[in-house]
Amino acid sequence: MTAESPTTRLNKRMADLGLCSRREADEWIARGWVKVNGQVAPMGLQVGPEARIEVDAKARGQQREQVTILVHKPVGYVSGQAEDGYEPAKVLVQPRTRWKGDLSPRRFAPSQLQSLVPAGRLDIDSTGLLVLTQDGRVARQLVAEDSDIEKEYLVRVAFGAAVENVQAAFPPAQLARLRHGLSLDGQPLKPARVDWQNPEQLRFVLTEGRKRQIRRMCEAVGLRVVGLKRVRIGRVTLGQLPLGQWRYLGPQERF
Repeated sequence: MTAESPTTRLNKRMADLGLCSRREADEWIARGWVKVNGQVAPMGLQVGPEARIEVDAKARGQQREQVTILVHKPVGYVSGQAEDGYEPAKVLVQPRTRWKGDLSPRRFAPSQLQSLVPAGRLDIDSTGLLVLTQDGRVARQLVAEDSDIEKEYLVRVAFGAAVENVQAAFPPAQLARLRHGLSLDGQPLKPARVDWQNPEQLRFVLTEGRKRQIRRMCEAVGLRVVGLKRVRIGRVTLGQLPLGQWRYLGPQERF
């Protein structure tokens, strides 16, 4: 290829096109389900931007069986692998904890727990909307470095001795710093929307997800987080989903 037409590994190209995750692409290629310019693609193939990629219907069928699950995570559960004696939120996904208000026609099957991973983290001491998915496209959409999907949080705070009417005690200039001007680990944060929801609670809307970001932002301006709850990811809201219960992402729902 010429310098004007750089090549990319096929699995990365497929992920960039939103066809699947890299891991899925490797599986499909290994099964002979991917053709490039009419030829069955070998593993590790490099492709140019003009390459014609075709995916076998079997791969599409497998993808349709993958589930994305929304959990209302309580305090005390970790998002991913079990750690320090704390259970992962995935253990909450059982038939008896499925929300009765779930309108999805899907039936629960134990196979849906295989390769079910969190698409983004939610701290052990935070509650709210957590996404678990088997679908690499969803995971990439939510956690890729170039993702700009909004995440909305309600955050109860205290300021020094002020635990009531914190809004009156907290300097407006510090609120402006929360919106834009803070750095974590030497890296500036993207602008955020931060407003008072009520005198003791702030509403944060972020487009990034650094580790313990909101707690560290609050600490930087002298606020203490009393409670933190994620209520929205993109266009999907926590809504009426009860604490400790779960539902399927609906067929018409999109982040």
